[in-house]
Amino acid sequence: PTVGFTTTRDYTATAKLLHWLMAALIFGLLALGFYMHDLPLSPDKLKLYSWHKWAGVTAFALLLVRLAWRAGHRPPALPDSMPKLMQLAAHGGHLALYLLMIAIPISGWLMSSAKGFQTVYFGVLPIPDLLDKNKEMGDLLALVHKSLNLLFVAVLAGHIGAALKHHFIDRDDILTRILPRHSKEN
Repeated sequence: PTVGFTTTRDYTATAKLLHWLMAALIFGLLALGFYMHDLPLSPDKLKLYSWHKWAGVTAFALLLVRLAWRAGHRPPALPDSMPKLMQLAAHGGHLALYLLMIAIPISGWLMSSAKGFQTVYFGVLPIPDLLDKNKEMGDLLALVHKSLNLLFVAVLAGHIGAALKHHFIDRDDILTRILPRHSKEN
């Protein structure tokens, strides 16, 4: 085996922790984002937008940690019994999730910049704007951000559906090897 790469059928404890932290953060971000979107302008809505942006920055930073971890710790191989087309779909789905986890916070950052609302992380650390204020661009980026999130929900539903299919229909270890308590070696 190559040094630094996992040889077990399970994910490492660190990979599991990062997966479930990201999952919780993303579900919270999605719920908050869809909830606050149509609220009337108020101090409470502005507070929710700040929280959403702080959580988005945190999710993006956590994604960078996750990508760095994954670069040195290959995930366990898919079962040989899985058809090659299904393996390709699984890899494509994971790639789509990672690309969307990059694109969504960047589109939000661009949107905030174009709308003239700088992100100040936890009210302390100003994050530089990427664009000058531009209403038309801000509106376009709002549509991009929303569309990417809707696509993410669809890909995420496929991801969860596939995991449940593997567990309840195929009865293989695809789901259990990412569960926190399921561990043979870390």
